[in-house]
Amino acid sequence: MEIPNKKYTIWPVGKLPKNLQRPELDQLKEAGYEWNDPRDAIEMFEKKVAKFAGSKYAVAIDCCSHGLFLCMKYLKCKDTITIPKHTYISTPAQIVHAGCDVEFEDLEWSGIYQLKPYPIWDGAVRWQKDMFVGGDNLQVVSFQIKKRVPIGRGGMIMTDSKEAYDWLKFASYDGRDLNKYYADDDFKMVGWHFYMTPEDAARGILLMDQIPDFNEDTGHSNTYSDLSSKQIFKK
Repeated sequence: MEIPNKKYTIWPVGKLPKNLQRPELDQLKEAGYEWNDPRDAIEMFEKKVAKFAGSKYAVAIDCCSHGLFLCMKYLKCKDTITIPKHTYISTPAQIVHAGCDVEFEDLEWSGIYQLKPYPIWDGAVRWQKDMFVGGDNLQVVSFQIKKRVPIGRGGMIMTDSKEAYDWLKFASYDGRDLNKYYADDDFKMVGWHFYMTPEDAARGILLMDQIPDFNEDTGHSNTYSDLSSKQIFKK
């Protein structure tokens, strides 16, 4: 079966009237960005974030929390993961969902912290030029409405590893190969439905063009309550 435009099948616009369709993809073209298939916007956004952050690759996902989960699954994390006791609830929740135990430590942090002992960094509340920590690390950022790039929902995983990039791309899109028609796909893995929409990616590109390179962190240890005191995390 021949694939139109090499990569993607025709994007189903649906039967919504034009005035009810999301405007971001049209706005992207109006701003001078060209795309053939709407999903090209996702790849453009990934490359734009990678260049800004200083990483070789970036993988767009539907939220930062799911990005952390995918990083843990990729690294086959097990046993105990240690994080600051003052953080947002979704981080320890994803650690539990990944099959690990949570341990809290009394640590002051701003913008970013590590999920110890693994090379995973929760940078949900940081947005600065060259913010990627580098090396073999995986770093996740958030585009929630209160963050510096307020798409509304979404996230990005940054990495220098081509292997990690390829795995995370497959894993975040149901294990699908987007170079194939759905009916022709043999599915390399059982993945997760964690991908970013083209419309959100287009909005992210447009927002990035308006945001300065350096921004103060939008969260730190004093921002959040002590999760170690919550009953659900008591051992």
